[in-house]
Amino acid sequence: MTTQLIDKLAGVPCETHAQSDGRKITIGDGFAAQSYQHADFGGLMDPLIMVDHFVMTKPTFGTHAHAGLSAVTVMFEDSEGAFHNRDSVGNDLDLAPGDLYWFKAAKGAIHNEAPRPGARTHALQVFVNLPTDHRHDAPSAFHLKAQDIPKLTGDRSTARLILGQSHEIAGQAAPDLSLTLLDISLQSDGTFTHHGTPDEHAWILPIKGTSSVTWNAGATELQPGKAVAFAGATDIAFSSERGAHVVLFRGHPLRQAFVQRGPYAMGNAAELDAVEAAYRDGRLGSID
Repeated sequence: MTTQLIDKLAGVPCETHAQSDGRKITIGDGFAAQSYQHADFGGLMDPLIMVDHFVMTKPTFGTHAHAGLSAVTVMFEDSEGAFHNRDSVGNDLDLAPGDLYWFKAAKGAIHNEAPRPGARTHALQVFVNLPTDHRHDAPSAFHLKAQDIPKLTGDRSTARLILGQSHEIAGQAAPDLSLTLLDISLQSDGTFTHHGTPDEHAWILPIKGTSSVTWNAGATELQPGKAVAFAGATDIAFSSERGAHVVLFRGHPLRQAFVQRGPYAMGNAAELDAVEAAYRDGRLGSID
């Protein structure tokens, strides 16, 4: 298992714009993903650690632990059937298309998620970094249902405001840090603009269709699977001639160094070793 020390996140990134195609991951015939890692964006993905854009049709990972971060499942509306979630916090529930599940593992917790028989889960799995003073909190979780997510309207476009604020409307607040998440659908010749502050980072993942994005210091075409991150923007404007689906994360960077080892992120290797020992000893709880 790879351990990564990312010192860049403790300071201001030297670049203002980065792009990555990520890497493909397949496990058996029931899981396929495109994975994007913080190291590929020179600090501009902060406060995100990792995003996997995946389709899952069969149980894949089994019961596993997380620590030092929040593991967030963002269900897309074209998912089919239910995605079953269980955790050591005491939750046992199904996610429906369009739902969000925020699992704050913090000092360590157990998790299991898998599609119900016959389901097709199309979603994002997002690892969100925790501020240092929250890494050792008690674990917690919340479930946000699709029907409770506000919808914003642009010019021939709509956006689901899953987290944070946009267009003077408040969605669900992310725990412990400032983060906005917009799931944006553009029709032919559609446009959508999100306003924020220049001290935030933006991370964009095009899901389907060709579109473009412009911001204060630049512009780029968006092709499915090629993620882009940048800093220093106030207005972020999307447009598409033929229609597109894009996701925007926007948040204040933590700028704190961390060590990541698989599903864990802590301040140093000794903390990671302690978490792994706690997991082996059964001290992170159980879902059985």
